[in-house]
Amino acid sequence: MSSKQLKGKTNGEGIGFSLYVPLSVPEITTLALQANCAGQSDDLLDRKKSQLDKIMDTLPFDYQLEIYLQDVNKGRTNAVGWLLSLDGTALSLSVVDSQGREPKTDKQFVVRKDLVEAGIVDEDHQTCGFNLSFDSEPHTQYYLRVSGPEGHTDLPMAHPKQSRISLVRSYLGAMSQENVRKAMDYLKENGVRQFMTRLKYGPNPNAVNYDEWRLSKLPNEQTLKAQRETQFEYTPKISIIVAAFNTPVPYLKDMIDTVRDQSYTHWQLCIADGSTDDTVQNYVHDHYGSEEKIVLKRRAENYGIAGNMNEAMKMADGDFIALYDHDDTLTPDALFEFVKAYNEDPSLEVFYSDEDKMNSDATKYFQPNFKPDFNIDLLCSNNYICHFFMVKKSIIDQVGMFRKEYDGAQDYDFILRCCEAAGPEHIHHVPKVLYHWRTHEQSTSSNPESKMYAFDAGTRAVQAHYDRMHIKAVASKSDWLGWYRTKYILQSHPLISIIIPNKDHTDDLDRCIQSIEKKSAYKNYEYIIVENNSTDPATFDYYHQLEASNPKAHVVYWQDAFNYSALNNFGAAHAKGDYFLLLNNDTELINSDCLEEMLGYCMREDVGAVGARLLYPDDTVQHAGVIIGIGGIAGHTFIGLEKDDPGYFNYAMSARDYSAVTAACMLVKRSVYEEVGGFNEQLAVAFNDVDFCLKIREAGYLIVYDPYAQLYHYESKSRGMEDTPEKVQRFNNEIKTIENRWHDILEKGDPCYNPNLTLERSDFSLKK
Repeated sequence: MSSKQLKGKTNGEGIGFSLYVPLSVPEITTLALQANCAGQSDDLLDRKKSQLDKIMDTLPFDYQLEIYLQDVNKGRTNAVGWLLSLDGTALSLSVVDSQGREPKTDKQFVVRKDLVEAGIVDEDHQTCGFNLSFDSEPHTQYYLRVSGPEGHTDLPMAHPKQSRISLVRSYLGAMSQENVRKAMDYLKENGVRQFMTRLKYGPNPNAVNYDEWRLSKLPNEQTLKAQRETQFEYTPKISIIVAAFNTPVPYLKDMIDTVRDQSYTHWQLCIADGSTDDTVQNYVHDHYGSEEKIVLKRRAENYGIAGNMNEAMKMADGDFIALYDHDDTLTPDALFEFVKAYNEDPSLEVFYSDEDKMNSDATKYFQPNFKPDFNIDLLCSNNYICHFFMVKKSIIDQVGMFRKEYDGAQDYDFILRCCEAAGPEHIHHVPKVLYHWRTHEQSTSSNPESKMYAFDAGTRAVQAHYDRMHIKAVASKSDWLGWYRTKYILQSHPLISIIIPNKDHTDDLDRCIQSIEKKSAYKNYEYIIVENNSTDPATFDYYHQLEASNPKAHVVYWQDAFNYSALNNFGAAHAKGDYFLLLNNDTELINSDCLEEMLGYCMREDVGAVGARLLYPDDTVQHAGVIIGIGGIAGHTFIGLEKDDPGYFNYAMSARDYSAVTAACMLVKRSVYEEVGGFNEQLAVAFNDVDFCLKIREAGYLIVYDPYAQLYHYESKSRGMEDTPEKVQRFNNEIKTIENRWHDILEKGDPCYNPNLTLERSDFSLKK
């Protein structure tokens, strides 16, 4: 045990400290950090040996992959970085694929004086840089193989990694009082788990400052003036309803004034006051008593949030009802944007917008929630619609008002019922931040644990939705507060035809099949192995052994050139099942209920296909849905995200609808497959699954991403390189096919994404 005494005034200077603890000492079984002051103490850290082992990096070297560029046309990849032995051991470096095979590689080791100047290495070890150029194939995982006397370590190169040394250096370089404040804000806003995850990635030099971005998007006075002068054909009256309860006067003033500042002026503000004293009533009477558009009624007793909102709704006489919290604010164009959308399509009945959060004194805005267009499966995972929400009064007359038994999640229950009644085609999303959700100690936005009862009510709200829709499913809380998981109850167990194209690589294929055989709890399936021009005689021996030993396995032989679309169509023609599981041969089942998970969603009438969560061998995300437009045509979401990181608003771990999912693991109804004509065989290699999913969406079905169906995807070599003029031309033609066929969605943007988010990365970060 040791202690250090820190002296000095806490003025923001001279109060930092660092402690070095040699965790390699066997006697150390617990690491605790305790602060003591004036006889009082507080535990800052307490970690057991097992927990320490998890966070220790025991690699005997440090490295950084700085550049990883693949040239598809030339079939070559360049990898640039540096490698440093931490214990003086001699190391060698090579490149391998997932099968351990070394492609032809040109190596160059270079002096890195920049690392010497930065203090990362000394002059004796400055020849630590490497420049590798090697033959490569698209969609193939490659590794840096670092070899030493004790063996070798394979490091995935799909996602450049920042070294431990340079990570610390980058934080030190970015250290300032302002950045420390930002870090503390991030910790408070996102919690310890997300904060610790974020630390691993280092400072982001490309991050967009949201405060600056927000200000650039606010309408100026000239724009607001033009909005006020706009003559709409339809000018519905909007009743904004508020349940006030002991609202602090500054918050009350902000809430009311941002309604009064609306550029669309045909509104009514209805406040039901259930406070324990007369502060709210007196303030509104004294400052807004002469304004007929602001109506307040003091309740004799507090009816709870649902009851008070209902009292406010009874006061409303508008064509539309908008929900508003007593301590939040609106942008000045909020109502205008809704009414503008309504005039563009008068059949619309439900509206919602993007939103962000602000601190208690409204001096900082953060955590913007940029939402997709209406997404029923995301809505069953989380009340993503939340704020700002407006619904036609006739819908409320149909579904009823708020229900007291859902207090805490009364808006969630209400929104679900309104969306059910309106139908997806009458629900409109305005992709602009029109609402600011205030955070303070009592608010759920700042401290979710403050209202745990709300999440129990949320579970019941989702369950009630399924019951009303006659969907056999069980809703439960997920590992993240405010997010929910759905488990479907299978009413039957139809045959699933698992279609697996294969060329040689029987080790991959066997691993895939054995994982299903040994792990899958769902047993009613068959294998359709689509043989595609294998050259290894051992492959055909394997096929014969497989069919002889497993009556579920059937091998069909494709005689033409490689064409992924044609291979799947050929396999489907030989399949007997009512559902097709399109599966790559280099995948491995992780969870035993994987097939049941996907089938539960796919058996819904409104769903056409379901995709799974795919992980790289290093337990980072390879696929969690596909966004149209990323990288030019389409790209996977959350590539490289840590397995336990839920991602942007928990999307990586939330069931939700996407425009596409990868066919590396996709379950599709046979009837839907045939309805849309299967895969487009003009798309032999690239984007065929994207085109297939878009056809399914066009036919009126949903594409669902299910994060609870999990597989490893090894992405091993399975075909030749894009190294001939013919193959390059084919690839370019496939791009043109997608651009011509799906021009509208590429031009307008993916409805399952948000136009404010970047198409340059897969992490849902803000567009510059």
